[in-house]
Amino acid sequence: MQAGSVIGTVLSGRYRLESKLGSGGMSTVYLATDETLERRVAVKILHAEISDQPDQIERFRREARAVAQLSHPNVVAVIDAGQDAGHPYIVFEYIDGETLKQRIDRLGQLPLDESAAYAIEVGRGQAPAHTRNMVHRDVKPQNVLIDPEGRAKVTDFGIARSLETKGLTATGRVLGTTDYVAPEQAMGQEIDARSDVYSLGVLVYEMLTGDVPFHAETQVGVAMKHVNEPLPDVQTRRPEVSAALAAVVEKASSKDPEDRYTRMSGMLRDLESALEVEVSRAGRSTGEVTTVLDSVPPRRRRIFTRRRISVAGILLVLAAAAAAVAIVAFTGESEQRQPDPGEETLQPASAEDFDPDGDDTELPDLVNFAIDGDPTGTSWVTEHYDTEDFGGLKDGVGLTLDAGEPEDARELQIRSAEGGWDLEVYAATSGPPTSLADWGTPIGSATNVPTKVSVPVKPPARAQYYLIWITNLAESTDDTSKFRVEISDATLIL
Repeated sequence: MQAGSVIGTVLSGRYRLESKLGSGGMSTVYLATDETLERRVAVKILHAEISDQPDQIERFRREARAVAQLSHPNVVAVIDAGQDAGHPYIVFEYIDGETLKQRIDRLGQLPLDESAAYAIEVGRGQAPAHTRNMVHRDVKPQNVLIDPEGRAKVTDFGIARSLETKGLTATGRVLGTTDYVAPEQAMGQEIDARSDVYSLGVLVYEMLTGDVPFHAETQVGVAMKHVNEPLPDVQTRRPEVSAALAAVVEKASSKDPEDRYTRMSGMLRDLESALEVEVSRAGRSTGEVTTVLDSVPPRRRRIFTRRRISVAGILLVLAAAAAAVAIVAFTGESEQRQPDPGEETLQPASAEDFDPDGDDTELPDLVNFAIDGDPTGTSWVTEHYDTEDFGGLKDGVGLTLDAGEPEDARELQIRSAEGGWDLEVYAATSGPPTSLADWGTPIGSATNVPTKVSVPVKPPARAQYYLIWITNLAESTDDTSKFRVEISDATLIL
């Protein structure tokens, strides 16, 4: 189909093509009217010269199927798909706005908090695809649309690939835009979710600096710079970028995939923290930044929970940090082993009490206090028992942690009010199991634990559920005739 000749055409008796919106290597996108529902839509039509090539048709149809499964506010939705007179097409929701690339070209360097907010939304749009083992492979600002409310939406999964599907894209063929291409993709090697992480890191760099990191006379030249040269230091290009946000860019854009975030979820957690830092430095948030900030789960908040930050609040955080340093200096004690720079911390998404040998309940109303990010003010506590071995009534009680998605945990960090108790850690990929036998064998353990402990764990596979199984209680400090365990914080180290 030629763009000029198809304007006014009605596809499948329903979609009237009104004007051309854009064109790429495989397809052209048109603004159209859905005459059935009387609304505007975007219609992508496969180019006529490749519409008789089975592999291209399958890739086109695969995009429709893939995106149709990704019901997410940060992904442009697929409405319909079909074929008219031998021409396959996909119908998307129409976003009446600009691309992120147009926004960068128009404004140059984007505000720091806005850059972090858009990066979070793009990452959130990618995350459900990665959960389905699908890699976008062409993450770039041209494929991010900003809707009238300011929300970022990822589009164009045209070269997306399922990691479980072979044969549609041959190894050695470079797909994607070389300004954002991951080194392994540029070399035609195997790719995974970390390739999209790299591209998003480059996208964040461009939002912060107003330009892509590499230029060359040819696209191949740009790709080879991604293979061989580190990204220029973002703080050199824009000194006001916070160390937190610069660290995300640096880690995401590491040449070796092993040095990047393993999954988009880890990058998102650090971006959320960096957004809080940037907003705290600015003293306020507006527009979509506020919307994104408010969507950060409270358990992952690092600095504040209000839209506006008071000077007193910032000083309070700094004073608390200084006090913690002073305590370490004078007592020689640290609260817990601090995570290495390459590690990720994860507050569990939810928690449940676990009492399979008793009455199936162990103060369930308090369980969320163990994962609310407040290690000093709130706690989950077991029931009180007459002896440290539960009065001989049972072998133990526990707390089940839901990571939200399968994770490779290295350690489990726990804070408790009293030391001197024993524990085992279990992991499960599904469930959570309802009996201790179904949890399998322990992946970690500790005895006579202090009030702050890091327990190394070795799950056999990525696990979503982790069980803190208490096998021996501590003597209560407020009632010496009773025994219990009070957990004020439980955090996974990835």
